[in-house]
Amino acid sequence: MQLADRMSRILIESAFDVLVRARALEAQGRHIIHLEIGEPDFPTPAHVIEAGKQALDEGWTHYGPTQGYPELRDAIAEHISATRGIAVSGKHVCVVPGGKPMIFFPMMALLEPGDEVIYPNPGFPIYESMIRFLGAVPVPIPLLEDRGFSFDLEVFRASLTPKTKMVILNSPQNPTGGMIPEEDIRAIAVELAERDVIVLSDEIYSRIYYTPEPPFSIASVPGMLEKTIILDGFSKTYSMTGWRIGYGVMPEWLVDAVNKLMVNSNSCTASFTQRAAIAALRGPQDDVERMNAEFTRRREAFCAGLNSIPGWKCNPPGGAFYAFASVKGTGMDSKALADRLLQEAGVACLNGGSFGTFGEGYIRFSYANSYENLMEAVRRIKDWTAATSS
Repeated sequence: MQLADRMSRILIESAFDVLVRARALEAQGRHIIHLEIGEPDFPTPAHVIEAGKQALDEGWTHYGPTQGYPELRDAIAEHISATRGIAVSGKHVCVVPGGKPMIFFPMMALLEPGDEVIYPNPGFPIYESMIRFLGAVPVPIPLLEDRGFSFDLEVFRASLTPKTKMVILNSPQNPTGGMIPEEDIRAIAVELAERDVIVLSDEIYSRIYYTPEPPFSIASVPGMLEKTIILDGFSKTYSMTGWRIGYGVMPEWLVDAVNKLMVNSNSCTASFTQRAAIAALRGPQDDVERMNAEFTRRREAFCAGLNSIPGWKCNPPGGAFYAFASVKGTGMDSKALADRLLQEAGVACLNGGSFGTFGEGYIRFSYANSYENLMEAVRRIKDWTAATSS
């Protein structure tokens, strides 16, 4: 037996590959600082854990509705309506086990072979993976450092064709931490207003930002709500990665299709996690604020530390919890550098090229680790750089 040809088009997420290699080194007795995985290092808020425990005690351990429990969908709709300044209801919400299904399901429902999908590069690798898997055509928009890793509107306009079926936006962005300014999002909306195009707006980092104003959603632009899928969830904001719960907010005409794919793959999202998610949205937000304050402290110190290393340059990100550092000044290939930092310095990080061609020459660090570990990582990189250049 041979695998289906489409399996040759599906990619991996390099963060988990590096994590496996880092764990293997730890098994040999090495001390590794993990800056590869995009996972908050904070505990899930106590009131959310208690809600999950209570749900288990109360018997929320059976199948639930494929689309998600109405109480949670209503809470999500209230949150999205308030934070994006739009009017949506629970009937627009699909609850899924994590954020990735809300990339996979809408693409499966909408894309035909040959359809073109515009997406950010460097970008979350699952975008390109799913586009290729479905036989669609990936159309990357380079995110360049001199533009704050935001879309170049002229390149975007030139990339639109009659075959464009979907545009993926991600702001704040993984891996760069870049944010698309409101005026640019409004300009993108103008270009798409009269086109038969859907926007997949990945807003999973919407609560983690360092600017005076929160990230702006294209769904907030008049006329775009019926053309936009908002992807969000609980993993990043509430440090609930292992709970596996995310959601999409979309036009009603797409909900049934997503539900069909959901019932054919997962049946439903775990019932007790949905009860915990209600507590996350409707309970106190102090833990979210404290986490963001700590991310701010780490961002400033870690980026400054990287900038003190010869050949390195790191502009502080606008959002998320990633430092996307240029290593072009070192004269080293970014993949080789990332590999050597893991093997020789004990710092696990990701080659920017694993996020797309335009990420070559950069290293992505997740500063979702303690301040002390981040400072130790800077020291190790600095010492390693000095030793290898002498």
